[in-house]
Amino acid sequence: MYPDDRVLVGAITRKGDLKLARDEGWYRIPQSRLPRGVHAEYLAFFVNSRVAGQPDGGIYYFAEREGVELAYRRDLLPREANHPRASEIYYKVQLRNWQEKSPPVLNPSRRSIAFIYTTWDRFVHAREIKDLYSDADYYVDRIYHALRNDGLNPIERFWDAERRETGVGAQLRILCEKGLLTASTEKLLGDILLKTDEKEDAILAKIREEVARKGGPVMIHIPID
Repeated sequence: MYPDDRVLVGAITRKGDLKLARDEGWYRIPQSRLPRGVHAEYLAFFVNSRVAGQPDGGIYYFAEREGVELAYRRDLLPREANHPRASEIYYKVQLRNWQEKSPPVLNPSRRSIAFIYTTWDRFVHAREIKDLYSDADYYVDRIYHALRNDGLNPIERFWDAERRETGVGAQLRILCEKGLLTASTEKLLGDILLKTDEKEDAILAKIREEVARKGGPVMIHIPID
């Protein structure tokens, strides 16, 4: 375990999925959610309160990533062969050394949880979800969720912890009718510079204006399970 080891946090919302991860040692991720691949030494799991049997949802478990393969959802979950996404491709991430996170990482602010990339040093010291983020990641995350609430769904999101693979810092991308819009925390990268000291409303207004200039967003459905 090294401080800069990467930790990918995913969500578990069904008891059956918790059993598959804990007892059978694998976890599924839609390929469309992580088009650049699964680049992490560890996976951690945000489990909702009902599934965790706890008063609050939180990150209660983590495991080492052992391997990754691609498979159709219908082959991973044959009992759900009629699922609307049965023919979509998923990563099957093999796990080992399943462990409890003690204390767990809780979510008192009720943030939406999909996937979070963080580093081992942040993960082991975290007590709340917000502790997993660098300043740049936290800012981009707020912009990301504000855009989603507006109906502007970014197609890609880059985390500081992914820098080894991507070569870039925290940023997000929105596919528009007239091309791709990139908003980045780094200078000379993208159409819009995300200044962490700039008010969120001002940044959102710039992004909406640029999206409109590029012909509006292309609507793409992104599966979550």
